[in-house]
Formats: sequence, structure tokens, C-alpha cells
Amino acid sequence: MTTPFHYEPGAARGPVPPPECPAHGLGGIHRFYGPEAERDPHGLYDRLRAEHGSVAPVLLHEDVPAWLVLGHSENLHVTRTPSQFSRDSRRWRALQEGTVGPDHPLAPIFTWQPVCVFADGATHERQRGAVTDSMDRIDTRGVRRHINRFSNRLVNEFCQEGQVDLVGQFAERLPMMVMCAVLGMPEEYNDRMVQAARDMTRGTETAIASNAYVLDVLTRLVKRRRREPADDFASWLIEHPAGLNDQEVSEHLRLILIASYEATANLIANVLRMVLTDPRFRARLSGGHMTVPEAVEQTLWDEPPFTAVFGRWAVGDTELGGKQIRAGDALIVGIAPANTDPVVRPDLGADMVGNRAHLAFSGGPHECPGQDIGRAIADAGVDALLMRLPDLELAVDESELRWIGNIMSRHLVELPADFAARPPQDDKEPPSMGKPHPRREDWAVQPPAGHTGRASDRDPNPAPAPVPASSTVSAPVRAPATSGEAAAASGPGSPMAAATAVEGARDGAAATDPAFADRIPRQRGESAPMRLWRAVSHWWSGN
Repeated sequence: MTTPFHYEPGAARGPVPPPECPAHGLGGIHRFYGPEAERDPHGLYDRLRAEHGSVAPVLLHEDVPAWLVLGHSENLHVTRTPSQFSRDSRRWRALQEGTVGPDHPLAPIFTWQPVCVFADGATHERQRGAVTDSMDRIDTRGVRRHINRFSNRLVNEFCQEGQVDLVGQFAERLPMMVMCAVLGMPEEYNDRMVQAARDMTRGTETAIASNAYVLDVLTRLVKRRRREPADDFASWLIEHPAGLNDQEVSEHLRLILIASYEATANLIANVLRMVLTDPRFRARLSGGHMTVPEAVEQTLWDEPPFTAVFGRWAVGDTELGGKQIRAGDALIVGIAPANTDPVVRPDLGADMVGNRAHLAFSGGPHECPGQDIGRAIADAGVDALLMRLPDLELAVDESELRWIGNIMSRHLVELPADFAARPPQDDKEPPSMGKPHPRREDWAVQPPAGHTGRASDRDPNPAPAPVPASSTVSAPVRAPATSGEAAAASGPGSPMAAATAVEGARDGAAATDPAFADRIPRQRGESAPMRLWRAVSHWWSGN
């Protein structure tokens, strides 16, 4: 079979151009790392798609060849067919021939470990079963309490400053705080854990040392839980009937910690960026037609937290997307390019809310088992932040925002924001609305002093107001899909509950203070679209 690569792993080859060379790689093959890939990944996907179709040859660090899968259907085939495309990295021909070794920058990612992501068949079922069963034991209400408490704690650290970097001071810290608590090591949370977790996926010179640090922390946790079991994830893995040994438990804890941290930190940052910069999100969130979970789902299409997953390895010679794949070839699951595949998404500006066909969490038997907790951290964390600081606004021009990329993800370096300074709150209490910022008339009207925004403060059975013919609705009202979704959208602590409380406060204030009406955002008007959605949700839930 033919191969587009001009050299094979282990074979002699000529001088390697530097990463910034316009040649992009060897023989015109694009590098999937370095300045080009980091500066404009979506542009690289487009060029690769135009040149090679749905499957493209690329070069990894140190110019090791691999295949990047770009097509949506091709990615689904790769992830759903482990008999053809294995997760066992020991099949990699480059590894067998010595082209890549333990000192390779991507070693923490591809080095085989006794965990479910590197296993297939019965071994995968045994290990994955232990992980999913332990995930099922997580108390979702307890996790949300953790999220609210830690979110409040983080906001308290900067709320009196009036300015914040939402990436470094919130998005990168909240997931690690929550996951350390879930795994059973809240005392291990520190800045070094945060930096080590992010460093491991970047392919840096210090990635191997960061990996060793995290694994050492987790190994000590496993030994401690063997002696002193507790009601936490580490103990559940140890106790599971699958009988995982200490190394398997440590490696699975590392996998869960790093994957959930990296994915959730990126997701929170991306959601916040879109909320602060995209007019659709600002208008619809403030108008009550887009909940934070819906904003999260749209972000999973447009800016998935993992842009690619490395890797899969061909079990035998096969064909994919018109390309001849040799046994032992490495493949990269292209999450971001699959989400923008013109075959399934010809209009990238289309609203994807309610459509979960994205590959943000991969697919097949290795689909991310922790996606629910990742969504929960992002949903509740962003919601809690916006509840405390509803007047957040971007402190720089959007064009000044910078990203750092690697073969697996692309994340914001900083997301500076301004808001009105306010005093800290008790981090043991649910987050409550802060004082509105006078410059943010396009956001949301806040309740008068003393109104907490909790469900107990609003009329339990508000009467829906008629909508005059002159009223305009900024976005279509979404018909409720299930009673569960309606309850979630309007339940205590949700964005809908907060918005409902704000609406009630607005009515009361307007009745006693005519000047209050002048402060109502134009997009909401006297008969805000929120009233219609509130009436529909109450009707649907039987209230």
C-alpha cells in the first residue's frame, strides 16, 4: 500500500526544517504543532481538508508522521470500531522502531498505562466498568454544593478589586478545586497541581516532570485510602469488584483528574468569552431565552475543550477517507474539525442549541465517562459567577485576546474583565446577586437591596402578563422538550429562577419608583419575553 509520507519512522531523512519554516513540514506535509497550528488551527483544518479531504497526513512533535481525521463520519467510524483502530499505543510502529521514545514531548499522552483508555475488549470493560460505576456513586447535589462554595470562595478573592482575569483566577482553578474534593484529596489542591495538570498536555520540556509530580500525589492518596477508606472516588475505585491494583487505581485517578481538569477549564473559559463577546449570548442570556447549559452546548460545538484526541492505532492495513492506512499508523481524532465538517454543518453560524451530535466528548466505547460532571462544573460555575458579578464586561478589545494551542486543546491565555467592586460573601451560602454596574444597561436589571434572588423571594404562582402586538422577541421561545428540562430551567438556583426573581423585583420597583422604568434595558421592554417563557414553563410543569 502507498503512503503520502515521504519517509517512514526510523528511516534516514534529510535535515528537518525549523517549525516556523514556510514549508510547514517535510515534503509539504503540515506540522500539527508549532506556530502555524497554534496561531490559526481552524485555518489549518481548512487547508488540510482542501488538500487531502476528510483524512490528512500531518507531523507530530519531532516530525513523527500521523493521520489527522477531519470528517465527522470518519471520526465516528474510528471511535466506534476498535477492531480496526485500537487505543493500545503499543501498536504504534514508530514506537516499536524507536522513532519515538520515553523522552518524546508527547510521552505523557501516548505512553501505555494500565488504564481503560489504552485498553480494548474485556480489559477495557473491566477497567471502564470500575470508573463508570464509581462515577454513578457521585452525589450530584453534593458536587453542586462544592461548585457553589468554591465559586464563591474564588470570587471573594477578587470581588473587591473590580477587575479579574477570568482564566487564571477562575476557569483554571475551579475545576481542580472540585475534582480534588471529589477524588478525596482537597488538601492537595494548590497552584502547582493546577500548573502541572495543564503542563502535561502541552508537550513542553517539563511535561514529564509535571506528570511525575501528579502521579506521586495520587499514589500517596491510594496508599492512604487502602488504609483509611472514605466516602470518595478514590475509595470507590479501590473497593470496586473489578479488583484494580494500586497502579491501576493511581493511573485512573490521574486520567480522570487531568482530563476533567483540562476539558472543564477550557470549557468554562470559552463559555465566558462567548458570553462577554458574542451579541447572541449576551442578548439571549439577559432576556431569559438561553440558559447557561444551552450556552455550554453551543460552545461545545464552536470551541470544544479538546480540539483533538491522540490517538488511535491501526490494527491492520485498511482504508479511511480514501487514504491507505498501514498497520501501526497513528491517527488523531479531530474533534474541532469534525464539529465544523461542512457535510454535517454547512452553516457555521447556525444555532446548534439542542443538538448534541458534536464530538466534544469523543464517541464509541471510549467516549468521555466524566462528561456529566464536566458539564455540571461549567454550568454551575458560570451560573454562580454571573450571579455574583452580573455586570462583568470584557476589559480589552476582543482582538487582543490570545490563545495557546497544542495537539489536544486550545485555550485562552487571559480573559480580563471589569465589574463594580463589592464586598465578599459567605462562601457557605449560595451565590446571590451583587450590585449592578451602571455601565451595563444591556445586561440584566438587578433586584432592589435586600432581595437575594432566591426562589423563596418570588411569587410561587406569578400570573403571566399579556404580550402586546407591538412587543418584539429577540429570539424564538424554545418549546420545552421534557418536564425534566422545564424543571431544571426554572428550578431553584438556576438562571431561570434568578431571572424570574429579577423580573418580579423589576415590577415592584417600577410601581413605587417611576424612574426605575428608565433603567430597564431596551431589549426587554415593559413586556419582556421572559414573561412568555415563564408562563410556558409554569404551564408545562403544571403550576
